[in-house]
Amino acid sequence: MSDKLIRAIAKDGQVRILAADTTDLVNKGVKIHNCAATAAAAFGRMLTAGSLMGAMLKSEKDVVTLKISGGGPVNGITVTSYADAHVKGYIGNPSVDLPLNKLGKLDVGGAIGKEGSLLVIRDMGLREPYVGQVPIYTGEIGDDLAYYFTTSEQIPTAVGLGVLVDTDLSVKHAGGLIIQMMPGADEMLADLIMYRLQDLGSITKYLSTGKNIEDMVKFLFDDMELKILDQIEPRYECDCSREKVERALISIGKKELEKIYKEGKTEEIKCHFCNKAYEFTNEQIGELLKDE
Repeated sequence: MSDKLIRAIAKDGQVRILAADTTDLVNKGVKIHNCAATAAAAFGRMLTAGSLMGAMLKSEKDVVTLKISGGGPVNGITVTSYADAHVKGYIGNPSVDLPLNKLGKLDVGGAIGKEGSLLVIRDMGLREPYVGQVPIYTGEIGDDLAYYFTTSEQIPTAVGLGVLVDTDLSVKHAGGLIIQMMPGADEMLADLIMYRLQDLGSITKYLSTGKNIEDMVKFLFDDMELKILDQIEPRYECDCSREKVERALISIGKKELEKIYKEGKTEEIKCHFCNKAYEFTNEQIGELLKDE
């Protein structure tokens, strides 16, 4: 089963819709970072949100980064996403496993915490990236993103994110949707969509019935002139390389590099996003110093 992300509109462009099944993508991210159950749910929601927001970018060179840090035990999550909906992410503490919340669900809000902010950084190739920031609303991520869109971008938005973690810590289902009301949209239309979202219930529960993401979009926008624009495959993919890691090593400064070299050390640097290790022998560090 491969993941799918749908971009669509309804009611003659009054509603913008992005919906995705991200089960494989989230499974890959959770395995790379060896996440416990609560951490997996939080990380999976952020990866799904990142993928959906990447698919909203206008140019293939644009990049969006989401950072949420609320003082909770996960110690912050960062996700970077691209226009083709591929993402990479980093979680501060992947071993967080909290008791279930009052609703009997994984306590994502408790893991994230509420004392902090959600940051959205859009790099569109300009001199300065666009940075939007909102205080954390609930820590459940979907609510926080909806709050960001509504306050920071003045676009009324509904965001649903779900991750169902199995007993073996694999991800059974993961998915999400972003629904936006465009300027001048009929207010009654927004009410109708909210009713249908309540009717739908949780995204992962819906996917567990054997239905797919396309069925979900059709259910929500039945009789609303739904028009599916395209479908792409979201995925977890890291673009690290030895050259990039080399540049990061050089950036620590000549003085620090000389110290490592004189001590005769070998340096191993791990990529935050995919845990791939890059080793630099003492001889290679010497070569870097010559090039400086």
